[in-house]
Amino acid sequence: MMMSVDTDLIRVLADPLRLRIVTLLARETLCTTHLVEETGARQTNLSNHLRVLREAGVVETEPCGRYTYYRLRPDVIASLAGQFAELAESARTAAENKRTCP
Repeated sequence: MMMSVDTDLIRVLADPLRLRIVTLLARETLCTTHLVEETGARQTNLSNHLRVLREAGVVETEPCGRYTYYRLRPDVIASLAGQFAELAESARTAAENKRTCP
């Protein structure tokens, strides 16, 4: 049975800035200051996007003094990748299935 793709997570990752943040965090754990430097986004805008990513479970935080570091949760990304892999496999096996027109 085919599992459905997590559309809420896709919506979260569909935003270009959030996808950029996720891409950066896939390489290393970064604080907000680093992310502002890397993306050129304003602090408030970046914080709002990080909140969305945190609430969706895509990133987790680590307080360090007066800074907050953000780390990507690879299990969430792997789960989404698995959902797409299953969708692709379903499409491969369904290629021969054709519903007849009435």
